[in-house]
Parts: sequence; C-alpha cells; structure tokens
Amino acid sequence: MASGRVGNRIAKLIICHGSSISSLRAWPTTAAFTAQSWTRLGSRMAAVQELAPIGARAASSQIVRTRMKSVKSIQKITKAMKMVAASKLRGIQAKAENSRGMWQPFVALLGDNPGISVKKKVIVTVSSDKGLCGGINSTSVKYSKALLRMNALMGADKETKYVIIGEKGKAQLQRDSRKAIGFFVGETQKIGICFTQVAMIADDILKNNKADVYQVVFNKFASMVSFLPTVATVLSTEMLAAGLDGKAGGLESYELEDADMPSEIYDNLAEFQFAAVLYNAMLENACSEAGARMRAMENSTQNASDMLERLTLTYNRTRQTSITTELIEIISGAAALEG
Repeated sequence: MASGRVGNRIAKLIICHGSSISSLRAWPTTAAFTAQSWTRLGSRMAAVQELAPIGARAASSQIVRTRMKSVKSIQKITKAMKMVAASKLRGIQAKAENSRGMWQPFVALLGDNPGISVKKKVIVTVSSDKGLCGGINSTSVKYSKALLRMNALMGADKETKYVIIGEKGKAQLQRDSRKAIGFFVGETQKIGICFTQVAMIADDILKNNKADVYQVVFNKFASMVSFLPTVATVLSTEMLAAGLDGKAGGLESYELEDADMPSEIYDNLAEFQFAAVLYNAMLENACSEAGARMRAMENSTQNASDMLERLTLTYNRTRQTSITTELIEIISGAAALEG
C-alpha cells in the first residue's frame, strides 16, 4: 500500500515537472531507512506542514514573492511620478521661456556684477519644496555657501544673510548656517507660480532684508537632461543712485517723465528688476526640478525592472531546487521500501 502511494506520487511529479525516468534513476538511493525511521520522518513532516502548508522550503520562495510584489508596486509609483513630472514640465517651460524677456533688458541696461564688493549682501537661494529630484537643491546650496565664504574673505566688516525659498534649501542650510538665515518662504508651488505672488514675496524680502546687493542663486533650465547653476545680481536703490554701476548712468540718455525725482525712478526700477529676476529664477528652477525628477523616476523605474528580473530568476531557481529535492526524497524512500 505504501509503495503504491509512493509510486502514484512519483508519477504525478514526473508528469507535472517534466522529469524523465532515466534522469531520476541516476540519483543515489538510500536503503538504510527502517520502518521506525519512516514513522519518525512522517511525524516531523506533518509538524512542518502545520507551520508552512506549502512546505518548509517554501518559506524562502514566499519571501522572494513578497519582495517581487513590493518591487512591482514601487515600479508603478515611479512610472506615475515620471508622467506627472512630464506634465508639469510642459506647462512651466513655456512660462519660463517667456519670463526671460522680463529681466534680460535690465542686464543690458544696468549690467551684471556678480563679484561686486559691498558691505551688506543678501543671498537668495531658490530651491524646491519636495525631494526625489536629483541634485538640484544640493547645487544651489553649494553655490550659496561659496558666495557666503567669498564675501567673508573680503573683510570682517562684511555682512551676509540668506533668504531661502523652498523647504529643501532650508533643511540643508540650517545645519551649519542657522544664524545666517534671515528670511524663509515655503510652499511657493502649491498654487502655481505667478508674477503677482512673486512680486509680493520680493516686496517682503526688500522690506525685511535691507542690503546693498541681492544675489539670486537658482538652476537655469537648459534641456531635459541638464541645468545650469546661475547667480543673478540685483543692485539696491542706493547703489544705482550712487552710480557704482558703470552702466547705471545710461539712464541719463533717456527722456524721463519725472526727471525731477530720480530717486523714485531708481526705487521703482530696482524693485521691478528684483521681482522680474526672482520670477524668472523660480520658474527656471521649477523647470529644472521637473526635468530632474523625470530623470530620477526613469532611473528608478529601470532599476526596479532590473531588480524584478533578478528576483524572478532567483524565485525560479529556488522553486526548481525545491522540486528537485522533493523528487530525490520520494525516489529514495521508494527505493528503501522496495529494498
């Protein structure tokens, strides 16, 4: 009876797994088992099946299947995040390209002096509120720290403050420059970037952080795969009025409506220039963030696919090993009973 049941199980396994009789006969047999040994082995196998119904060896297969399921879920999430980033990029890129025409005339008229030496300087660091976008935030922070050190080397009387836009820039700069942070603005992309919003932010920065020069650090969008760290310099009203910029005197060649009130003209010009530069900087940085997030999610999706292939191969090998081991045990048991 026992040998008949064993024979039926061997036949079923041969049909299910495609093994041949000749290959099974090549495995070594064990004839040293006694009836008592088989009884003890049967009780142990029953206890194992209570803990793991699909067999003790299936525990490792179950772990691999769970890992494969989690990797597939992560792959779906990264694909969705890539599509969302691509959609945002298409909308922001057009606005960023149009905003470049707002501040470029100021550079042609007033010039750009990134290395100017002044007593008070404010570094406006533009970063993102969310992560998973590569190293754009680290790049802005590195440039901001370099500007702070350069200004400190010019003299002990130099005063430099940070104005941070974005949660990620704040998280990095407050580790070692908490005292240098003078102003912070967050959640700027929650309702979309518009000039009205940026003008209000620029007005708060100018009122609460008086300085001679404002340097805006941001990532300029170059293409889908690259961005350029950029520093835009904006002079204060007093600097323009004092004529420290060589090209500021070019205003005298223009016909002005309020020629008797040049200070008011300089005030309006400096405020609008700062708002225009900040508006373009936030849009350019948002474009760079979306492009970097697209690349990061694409790489993550590809890594998930590679990991899934490796896990599938591991799972198949583990399953085949378990099947082969069971066949060996059954054939050895049958040979022992026949012997």
